[in-house]
Amino acid sequence: MNQKSSTSTKGQILETAARLFFQNGYRAIGVDTITAEANIGKMTLYRHFDSKDDLIVACLQETNTKFWEWFEQSTNEVDQPREKLIAFFRALEKLASKPTCYGCPFLNAAVDFPERDHPGHQVALEHKQAVRARFRELAQQAGARSPEVLADQLLLLMDGAFMAVRMFGVRNPVAGVAQAAEALIEAQLPGKLKSKAYQLCP
Repeated sequence: MNQKSSTSTKGQILETAARLFFQNGYRAIGVDTITAEANIGKMTLYRHFDSKDDLIVACLQETNTKFWEWFEQSTNEVDQPREKLIAFFRALEKLASKPTCYGCPFLNAAVDFPERDHPGHQVALEHKQAVRARFRELAQQAGARSPEVLADQLLLLMDGAFMAVRMFGVRNPVAGVAQAAEALIEAQLPGKLKSKAYQLCP
């Protein structure tokens, strides 16, 4: 098998496995299902991946790359850190309203593999830590009073949106997630708490 054909086969396995894992869960899908869907033999799969866990890790790493490409794409039309955060949540709102969205592959991995030493759990945790750090960086650049607090709030909001679409499907409560993110961001910016929109008392 030449290198080009081998690369193509590996990509086909990754694409098939990632789709099946995303829709049905990591534990629910076995190697037999993946090879049948990809129309390959088991030996071909194991030529590229030593085990199912190795395949899961590779799928998550590939998904991580695609997530950051999507993150940059959804925020590259605005320059200000505040606007980048809001743009991300507007993009998330659209994504979580699509019938092809089944939640977050990393949250799904953490649920399927609660053991913290499982390689799938570790990759999922690293991804969430990176997203949290990116939120914190943008929050700090935007001038938030407590960048870490805002980053944590936004991470919880994002993951809540992903879990909502996983649980409810396309008819889920995600419609207001961008508005909620903007409210959290505005409440953290200097002078915003005194504005009429954020006064708790008349």
